[in-house]
Amino acid sequence: MYNSLNIKRVRHMRNIFKKVPVANCLQADSRLVRSLHAKDLVALGIGAVIGTGIFILPGHEAALHAGPAVAVAFLLAAIVSGIVGMAYAEFSSAMPVAGSAYSFGSVIYGEVVGWVLGWALLLEYFLAVSAEATGFASYFNDNILEAIGLHLPKALQAGPMEGGIVNLSAVLIVLIVAFILYQGSNLSKRVEDIMVILKVAIIIIFVVVGLVYIKTENYVPFYPKEFHTAPAGFGGISTATATVFFAFIGFDALASNSAETVNPGKNVVKGILGTVLVAVVLYVSFSLVLTGMVNYKLLNVDDPAAYALKLVGLNSWNKLITLGALIGIFTAMITMLLGGSRLLYALGRDGLLPKTMGQVDAKKMIPDHAVIVSTIVAAIFAGLIPLMQLASLINAGTLLAFALISFGVIPLRHRKDIPNHGFKMPLYPCLPILAGLLSVYFIIMLPKETKIMVSLWIVVGLVIYFTFGLKHSKLQNGEKKG
Repeated sequence: MYNSLNIKRVRHMRNIFKKVPVANCLQADSRLVRSLHAKDLVALGIGAVIGTGIFILPGHEAALHAGPAVAVAFLLAAIVSGIVGMAYAEFSSAMPVAGSAYSFGSVIYGEVVGWVLGWALLLEYFLAVSAEATGFASYFNDNILEAIGLHLPKALQAGPMEGGIVNLSAVLIVLIVAFILYQGSNLSKRVEDIMVILKVAIIIIFVVVGLVYIKTENYVPFYPKEFHTAPAGFGGISTATATVFFAFIGFDALASNSAETVNPGKNVVKGILGTVLVAVVLYVSFSLVLTGMVNYKLLNVDDPAAYALKLVGLNSWNKLITLGALIGIFTAMITMLLGGSRLLYALGRDGLLPKTMGQVDAKKMIPDHAVIVSTIVAAIFAGLIPLMQLASLINAGTLLAFALISFGVIPLRHRKDIPNHGFKMPLYPCLPILAGLLSVYFIIMLPKETKIMVSLWIVVGLVIYFTFGLKHSKLQNGEKKG
């Protein structure tokens, strides 16, 4: 009897690596409307990556880790993101389903690995929305409300960790973004398309105007000696690169929307690579102009572009930069809340979270309950937790997904039950392996505290999986999704 019980337990444990049939996901996601084209995906992607990343990160990383070489850090992050983006595009072409890395991981590696990826990416999406909302509130409170003579009390400008009660502006902007998403993808993509054009134009204006005020002595030394740490003297620039991956997490959200994309075999790769190309040009140009205008040691501020313009005597341009920051952060929130809600929907669709998360509104054809829960969680984080605590945790989940999806291209190619007549990653298998190894390297280069906190988050996720998900999983119970 004892041996019989042990055999049953072993069989039960093996079930956690049971692979999800891709046909189940495709059938469940047939309820979602395919309305997104390549240009819509590029707009969504740029909407996500051109936000807090470009308006805050270049200054902090230049001052703390890389000096003017922060431009190189953005370039390296973009190259790795572009290579990994091709892996995501191949998966999206072969499996145009909601859930991105979660769904891909469940099909290729098995349910428990897919769950860990999904759980890690939930943290990424929710924290990204909250971090963007907190950054938006900072610009809005300091530059808009103050300009019209309104002064929120300290208790309503920050959460308990900063001596207040709740960051009211951050909560309200999350609710406004959620309202737009709740109206369906047509409205959100129209808002996104218009705002993306505006913010890119403002960034280009900053670069053009700033070129006149560059002082070449600010580029010397380009990579200061104080940042020449291990490994091989590239520790500073490696840490900066690992940190600025936060600026490129938008294309992962594009893969989450592949179930709502027209002809995903062609349009997803166009959306991802188009996003990375536009982003790297803007980020590198912005960083080079910023560190050329002002010495890198002075840039450890939350509004480096506005600060740089002020130092060179262009105070009147601050308003334009503030407008660009607000638009940029707002569009980033739309994309990340959209991606997070679709991931939450996928987890509910499969029974790993309460099934209400997997329901789709019959009229709007959106996962309405997932949108509502995503909004509540993001609003709580945004209202109570400071920006830097939020931002420090985002990259680990992203890089974990990068590594597993890159390596996952190899078993994907061997799956005869998953035909792919669309995009395939070039230089196979060398490029997928390179992308995976680079992602692992940058995980190692993340701050120790970040790795500890994310490890704890994953442990909590595994507890939820073994106590709830494993029992209610449609895959484990032999049920069809949807």
